[in-house]
Amino acid sequence: MQVISKRLSLFLRTIDLREKERERERERERERESDMAGVSLVCVPLVAKSVEQMLSEMATAKVHGADVVEIRLDHLASFEPRRDLDLLLRNRPLPALVTYRPKWEGGEYEGDDGRRFEALLLAMEFGADYVDIELKVAQEFLDYLSGKRQDRTKLIVSSHNYQSTPSTEDLSSLVARIQAVGADIVKIATTAVDIVDVARMFEVMVHCQVPMIGLVMGERGLISRILCPKFGGYLTFATLSVGKESTPGQPTLSNLLNIYNIKQIRADTKVYGNVGKPVGHSKGPIVHGAAFRSVGYNAVYLPLLVDDFASFLHTYSSPDFAGFSVTMPHKEAALAFSDEVDPIAKHIGAVNTLIKRPSDGKLIGYNTDYTGAISAIEATLQGSLGKVSACSPLADKIFVVVGAGGAGKALAYGAKEKGARVIIANRTYERAKELGNLVGGQAISLADLENFHPEEGMILANATSIGMHPNIHDTPLSKEALKSYALVFDAIYNPLVTRLLREAEELGVTIVTGMEMFIRQAMGQFELFTGLPAPEKLMRDTLLSVQ
Repeated sequence: MQVISKRLSLFLRTIDLREKERERERERERERESDMAGVSLVCVPLVAKSVEQMLSEMATAKVHGADVVEIRLDHLASFEPRRDLDLLLRNRPLPALVTYRPKWEGGEYEGDDGRRFEALLLAMEFGADYVDIELKVAQEFLDYLSGKRQDRTKLIVSSHNYQSTPSTEDLSSLVARIQAVGADIVKIATTAVDIVDVARMFEVMVHCQVPMIGLVMGERGLISRILCPKFGGYLTFATLSVGKESTPGQPTLSNLLNIYNIKQIRADTKVYGNVGKPVGHSKGPIVHGAAFRSVGYNAVYLPLLVDDFASFLHTYSSPDFAGFSVTMPHKEAALAFSDEVDPIAKHIGAVNTLIKRPSDGKLIGYNTDYTGAISAIEATLQGSLGKVSACSPLADKIFVVVGAGGAGKALAYGAKEKGARVIIANRTYERAKELGNLVGGQAISLADLENFHPEEGMILANATSIGMHPNIHDTPLSKEALKSYALVFDAIYNPLVTRLLREAEELGVTIVTGMEMFIRQAMGQFELFTGLPAPEKLMRDTLLSVQ
């Protein structure tokens, strides 16, 4: 009897210890949830073909700052549920979301739902922190669980739309349907046809009464993934590296954490960004993001792929969208939609910076391209002359501007102000003539520029996108035609040295890269955005580090 009593006592003590450990785990979970309140989780999807590779990527995600990993069972080349889930979940370094996505919802699995349901239940039994089930079969899945649902595992019920983003009313109705099924977390992923589509998702997220993951796929929907914490999103996805995305438009984990500083984004974070088409090449987010962080300014800077400028401004009219850099092709539209325009920008006829005035919300237009480009060219010319003169080194020089768009207008105006004789060359002669008349310069066609060499020592400034990544083998002017120039400037900074600049340098011509213009105009924008002096060295070093 004494032996039995001791065994019983040991058994009860073991149960008590297990219960205490469970209670400690529940307390740690409550602490984690408390710590993360108001902060969106960053989840890395694992889409490797083998369990071993998923385990490796799980460890990498932990090291690089992810909060959660999504185990995409449907991507595994072969899958043995009990063995593989045990390996994936037993010693996981991060909380895990388990998804077994079928083909009909954008995944890779092509079998019957019964096998999927069995695997997801098994994932729950192995302690998965979350499982994801599609709304279409959510009730069927819950019926299958029939009381076997694990309290520790949160159920995400998801809906994916790979064509468009529905109206606000339809999104709200979808949220209600997902809630009614019994979801712990609502997940809706739609597709952005236009960047304004994202605003509807933001509106629904802000008013959702339960935890919600609201994401808009595609390049135009990128801001939904970055601004997730600002609008109360529970979780956002980021890929470990380019090429490992589970859905279109996912940023990399490194960019989300280090460029967009997502862990510092809150409801009161100001939003700035580069408005253009295209914008994927822009280094603005890297440079401005680093500058904001260095001075402790509560803001984020985003790439904003905008098709319709007027619609964009109307949709994102909130004071929190506080200012924008404006690039091709919207610089002239930015002038038209400014409530007030700085006199220089008005004279140039193009705006590259918009500031939303806090007192009344009016848009004030500026042009920092003018000082950025001209000061970079002047500084280089003065350096080559070995002296600084009270007179601009551009005075009385022939200054050829290639391009009659917003950047071309800024360069033409700036050169004219410095006393240069301005020539405008453009593919469309009429546009060249229009700008020539505006600044008091001469107009020629781009084809005629090939044989234009009235004198030696001219200045050439490319203000077009010819030669920009990915079309790096293009150039606006042949190498032979560059022989008459003393200096060649290219506004493009990706690549840093374009074909135009490389061929000019091979001829012994002094060159000025677009980086100089970019840094100088970006400094002007930073000061307009923040009212603070621009951290020039940091901004310059940051741009150089990513070239």
